[in-house]
Amino acid sequence: MTSVRGYFHPKTATGESSIAPAPPWHYSGDVLTVEYRTDPERVRELLPHPLELAPEDPGAVALVWADWQSCSASRDELLDPVRAQYKEALAVVRCSYRGQVYSRCVYIWVDKDFAVVRGFHQGYPKKLGSIHQTRPHPFGPAPRIEAGARFGATLAAADRRLAQAVVTLRQPSPTGGFVNAHPMAHHRWLPSIEKGKGLALDELIESGTASFEAGQAWAGDADLELFDSPTEELARLAVREPIAAYYRQVGVVWDGGRLLESNTSGAE
Repeated sequence: MTSVRGYFHPKTATGESSIAPAPPWHYSGDVLTVEYRTDPERVRELLPHPLELAPEDPGAVALVWADWQSCSASRDELLDPVRAQYKEALAVVRCSYRGQVYSRCVYIWVDKDFAVVRGFHQGYPKKLGSIHQTRPHPFGPAPRIEAGARFGATLAAADRRLAQAVVTLRQPSPTGGFVNAHPMAHHRWLPSIEKGKGLALDELIESGTASFEAGQAWAGDADLELFDSPTEELARLAVREPIAAYYRQVGVVWDGGRLLESNTSGAE
């Protein structure tokens, strides 16, 4: 009998062509976060049943830029950087499920195909985009991680700019923000191959980190602009009131999630 291997397509005799390896997935990154408040009704419209608005500060949003290096357990990808390096920008809100507060990514763009596929597996609604952010460096004109340092960040998709920010660091912070600080409540959806048959996969899952480490977080303020686009809806989460901005270097391991509800098996 012939067998094929690989965690994702394409599956082959060796599995070497799979677009992404099996977890655990390891990440090292520089993360810029801009938190602000929007109309809570704009958050509510993005929360499918059974998710509800967070009981406190329901209109809080985090717009996050991240410059990542990632790899599998072998770490081979780090020595072939095209397979390890990518950038992303995501919009995160908070929600409530059975009395527990979760974070939820409602929009996200990345610039590599393997990151798209990994995200679909985790319930992230990933799309391709163009993401850039200022990198710190201890020499030359690049900003140091210190009071007064300024970082720029931009996001574009389908040839249109969607967001831009300038973050100015002010002082060390005990956290990197509160909106994206909970386990994620995500949906994994896959339409049936048969027309009219609805979803073949319909799961509400909890996803978080298997381990986390980080450097000193810095807080500051940001000038943030969102732009309309014919193909994206990020601008519906319009800025009503700034909260704060943050910079932090982090290391994360992801190694699976937990099923909360399924359309076939019901709640666990």
